[in-house]
Amino acid sequence: MISLSSLKRHRIFFCGAVLTSLLVAFALLSMVWTPGDPMRIRIAMRLKGPLEAGLLGTDQYGRDVASLLMVGARNSLAIAWPAVGMGAVFGIALGSAAAAWKGLFEEIAMRACDVTFAFPAILSAIMIGAAIGQGPSAAIWAIALFNVPVFARVTRGAAKRIWSMDYILAARASGKTPWAIAWQDVLPNIASVIIIQLMIQLAVSIIAEAGFSFVGIGVSPPNPSWGRMLKESQTFLQQAPHLAIAPGVAIALAVLGLNLLGDGLRDMLDPDMRRRGRGR
Repeated sequence: MISLSSLKRHRIFFCGAVLTSLLVAFALLSMVWTPGDPMRIRIAMRLKGPLEAGLLGTDQYGRDVASLLMVGARNSLAIAWPAVGMGAVFGIALGSAAAAWKGLFEEIAMRACDVTFAFPAILSAIMIGAAIGQGPSAAIWAIALFNVPVFARVTRGAAKRIWSMDYILAARASGKTPWAIAWQDVLPNIASVIIIQLMIQLAVSIIAEAGFSFVGIGVSPPNPSWGRMLKESQTFLQQAPHLAIAPGVAIALAVLGLNLLGDGLRDMLDPDMRRRGRGR
């Protein structure tokens, strides 16, 4: 059990938790309130600077940038969470099965992961978009497909170490099936590794969603998206640099927060890291 005093020593975890909490809070708050209507076009107020019209100014259509950022956070999480969740479910199942049934099945599963890695996420998104149409669904499936081999490899690597333990050998000797052992004995012991990887992949997925929206695959217009805000700001970099700075900083802080949260969780949940911390 991790005490409160121990948590306070992990500044990295708290910094990541604060940044991630702010990201989630802004996304949830945008569902009920924003400083202005993110869809309202005001040509007379276009390209106003920060504090000149609203906290972060306005874009080329006179829309409030702060409101666009808040709704963009919601749209990013609405794609990243289900994509990572789907990738984790399939990847953990595949990795657990590969660790449980070694030999030919493990070899086939890992080679399938290699094939998936060979296709960049953006190419997968284009192919999926051609099949089911562009929009959030294509981005979710593309990111999920990219996450499957990541979680499969992480789960397999961690699970193989657990499968060599004496208590697993005892469970097998008692007649437990491989699936029962994987579910009841192996997965609980690698949960910390999976949780840390979830945080890392969420950060990667937010970047991927912004990239998809930048090239026109992700969130469909006129719904706000951090990636599309960056793309649209290119024309006005000299005239209104805040249009690029605002979404760029938002993406950087979101990714930084999730990475710090993952690092902090690793430091707290990994026994080796805790021992190193006590030794310093």
